[in-house]
Amino acid sequence: MSDLNPDYFKVNRETWNQKVAIHATSDFYKMDEFLAGKSSLNHYELEALGDVTGKSLLHLQCHFGQDTLSFSRMGARCTGVDLSDEGIALAQKLAKQLALDTTFVRCNVLETSTYIKEQFDIVFTSYGTIGWLPDLNPWGKMIAERLESGGIFYMVEFHPLVWMFDYTSGKAQLRYGYNQKEAIYEEYEGTYADQKSTMISKEYGWNHGLGDVISALTSQGLVVEYLREHDESPYDVLPDLIKNENGLYVTKDRLYPLLFELKVSKP
Repeated sequence: MSDLNPDYFKVNRETWNQKVAIHATSDFYKMDEFLAGKSSLNHYELEALGDVTGKSLLHLQCHFGQDTLSFSRMGARCTGVDLSDEGIALAQKLAKQLALDTTFVRCNVLETSTYIKEQFDIVFTSYGTIGWLPDLNPWGKMIAERLESGGIFYMVEFHPLVWMFDYTSGKAQLRYGYNQKEAIYEEYEGTYADQKSTMISKEYGWNHGLGDVISALTSQGLVVEYLREHDESPYDVLPDLIKNENGLYVTKDRLYPLLFELKVSKP
């Protein structure tokens, strides 16, 4: 098991509290377009989850809730959770502004079952979430607890190979283990949404291979529907990516995947 030092979460929470205001006004999150009605969701999750009308959906590590609210606009009954006080405060403000009946809860995602007792048709997480968790076993247990029988958990996430590189120098340098259990500490200026920002990001993260991800879920009795890997990403958040004919971002040599999708069900 990885180190569960609560100071790691405290540092990450403080960093994400600082990021919220910067992200909310960044070109990356396109807040004006979102408020005008544009969905923040990408084709991967839209195709995987299909028609969510009338379904209950729990969004894990929702940041300030754009994706959660996008699912609400599609007719789902949504709840979002996040570690950041500022993120949840902004999410609640956006829900009120958009007149959407969406619930947001501030908590460590591993403690979701302490704060939320409802079970859901869908549990969802995406793009840069599990790397903030030291141990995926309590994560898998929580997901199983929060799913209705017959419900599905779906995630689309950056591939574990991506996290083997250190990007803080502006170049991809192979540095970290595929299944590294020790915490990875990084301190750098800016954020992925605004690299020109002068804020100092201080972050603890962990690397989890695909085997660890899948085992954390199947050990709780969840059944894998599919695992898919993609060498394209909707986000230009890594050094030296190029835009392809589909409007997605790829490495120049396309030697390794950038994303994976995983869909599991609860019998």
